[in-house]
Amino acid sequence: MLLTDKVSFKHSDSFQLNEIDLHIKEGEIVSVIGPNGSGKSTYLRVLSRLIKPQKGEVVIDGQLVQTMKSIDVAKKLAMLPQIQDHQLDLTVGELVEFGRYPHRGAHGRLSREDEEIVQWALHVTKLGTYKDRLLQSLSGGERQRAWIAMAVAQRPKVLLLDEPTTFLDIAHQLEVMELVKELNAKFNMTIVMVLHDINQAARYSDRLIVFKNGEIQYDGLPQCVLCREMFQSIFEIDADIYEEKGKTFFTPIRLPKEGII
Repeated sequence: MLLTDKVSFKHSDSFQLNEIDLHIKEGEIVSVIGPNGSGKSTYLRVLSRLIKPQKGEVVIDGQLVQTMKSIDVAKKLAMLPQIQDHQLDLTVGELVEFGRYPHRGAHGRLSREDEEIVQWALHVTKLGTYKDRLLQSLSGGERQRAWIAMAVAQRPKVLLLDEPTTFLDIAHQLEVMELVKELNAKFNMTIVMVLHDINQAARYSDRLIVFKNGEIQYDGLPQCVLCREMFQSIFEIDADIYEEKGKTFFTPIRLPKEGII
């Protein structure tokens, strides 16, 4: 579905992505975790073609992303960045309609099919009654769902999410994560997301990718990746690892300072 072959991108003298090889399978939910500045969001931007790798290739559905037209990439892949403009003077319906832009004909107007897909996107994100509400009037969780609705209105095969729960309270975080799970389960949508909450990543993902210093250090099932060695080498903390209802979670423990027992 989506792969990168020896992708490298130098951001500055102090940071670069270094020959990233990664294969994302169709229908997977993959969470990318790691310390701040490890390359997580940069990698997502390379996948979405927002930045061009200086070396290597990105392939989606067997096609080189670098050689595809932007409108064709948008039909296969949607990206929701970390920060959106919530002050836009738009209704929820108007925002979601922007998701149909890659599919509009030469006349630029919404077709009947476009309108039906907009209604579908509002329905699956549970925003059907919010269509005429101004974006500014919504709660944080509702606004995030509106932006996700716009992204899924593209009908992408792959949805990229950069920290979709940032700045949300815990109830709205869970609301967004349950929506992501539902989109994957009902429509076989491949999801790749950057998350800071590692327990949420472990709960909702099929696979975890761990970045540090622009390289992939761990890649596998959550129950395999979440281990004390990973937390010590990547995050420089100790951790208690436990299982609950078949899922693996952790509790962080600060490493003792040198010389202190």
